[in-house]
Amino acid sequence: MPEPLPISRRRCLHRMLGGLPATLLLSPGASVNAEPPRRLKIAALLTAFFYRSHAHVILENFLVPYLFRGEVVDPTGEFEIASFYVDQFGTAEKPDLARPVAKQFGIPIFDSIDGALTLGGDGLAVDAVLLIGEHGTYPFNEKGQELYPKQRFFDEVTRVFESSGRSVPVYSDKHLSHTWDEAEGMVETAKRLGFGLMAGSSVPLAQRIPPLEIPAGSRVEEAVSIHGGPLERYGFHGLEVLQSMVESRQGGETGIESVRYLEGDALWAAADAGDWSESLATEAMKAELGEAMPPLRELVTEPEFSRTPPHGFLLRYRDGLKGIVLKIGNSDIRWNFACRIADETNAKATRFHVGPWHNRNLFKALSHAIQEHFRKNRAPYPVERTLLVTGALEAAIDSKIAGGAPVITPHLDVAYSPRDFRAFRETGETWEVITEDTEQPDGIEPVGIP
Repeated sequence: MPEPLPISRRRCLHRMLGGLPATLLLSPGASVNAEPPRRLKIAALLTAFFYRSHAHVILENFLVPYLFRGEVVDPTGEFEIASFYVDQFGTAEKPDLARPVAKQFGIPIFDSIDGALTLGGDGLAVDAVLLIGEHGTYPFNEKGQELYPKQRFFDEVTRVFESSGRSVPVYSDKHLSHTWDEAEGMVETAKRLGFGLMAGSSVPLAQRIPPLEIPAGSRVEEAVSIHGGPLERYGFHGLEVLQSMVESRQGGETGIESVRYLEGDALWAAADAGDWSESLATEAMKAELGEAMPPLRELVTEPEFSRTPPHGFLLRYRDGLKGIVLKIGNSDIRWNFACRIADETNAKATRFHVGPWHNRNLFKALSHAIQEHFRKNRAPYPVERTLLVTGALEAAIDSKIAGGAPVITPHLDVAYSPRDFRAFRETGETWEVITEDTEQPDGIEPVGIP
């Protein structure tokens, strides 16, 4: 593991603030000799920590300066990773990074979640919790869902909160759990104990090419989200992209009425029946491939796209919105979207561009959003988005097991008002500094920082 590069926080801040004289940067009444504010202590609870794991690509943006929208952000003045709990320490194929990073940055590793939150003491001793329950070797259930211990981690965290008589903000990576009951219980527990709970993934924060905003209050009639990955792991991302785009429609979010899994002839038969729009899906793919691409049914027969057959999650929302999440091809950076808005002739379409190094750099925007959550105990977007997506994903898997029969979802009557999270989305300036030619570090060190 390379030694951390010597980074001057003052130099980073000087660049961010345009070199303004220090006397102009003091708030009214501030003392030149005032003590710096106390850093927020964060407990990082990890299933596994190896190269390019979620633990790696999130934590690096808490331990060293990073770029967001081309500007240097130095988290080390505000945040301190105060502890690790690591459930699994890597394999020969995926060597452990937890121990070398802990040594590099002086982070103690505790053998229990209780220890990580109390820092070995008698009560809660941290200001926020990073729960990264993604990656590692865990069993699958009979539905094919990977049983990450998200619920166990969460329950152990909240036990410390309750025994300590206070709570702090929590971020839980990706979907809340593999079951609706557990996910709903987590959200209810957070409300009962009064702490902000943030969840979800990095993809909705990606740069949109071409730029696309769905005006708040728009009457969205139909929407398509397209990904290129595995059913559960990337189906979650595809659902979250869809939800993040349509939640601001007229009336806000009111929930999902039914979910149906489609594959093979049934997928195309549903398109022919008008259950989803093949032409709209073609527009979504054109955002990635350009106007010259063939119709969708022809595209999926081409060698690049035919290695695995397409499938879809067909959603009927309670307010009448039709949505579908399609898996097309095998690209792990395919995130496309299109929708039709009432009284508008042309469809709106975009692709979510993740930047260089596949998905790694996209976590800079996610980490930026998590840090705001930890500051304010309020996520930039509602946890109900992730709750609804978690339930829709489980229903899609249940429909697949039932041979494609629709699953009626009265429990997904999740209503919420969206929040404007544009300030936390990458807009592309970072990729002028970090390019595909920029060397990707194996460990944790700042990149693109002058």
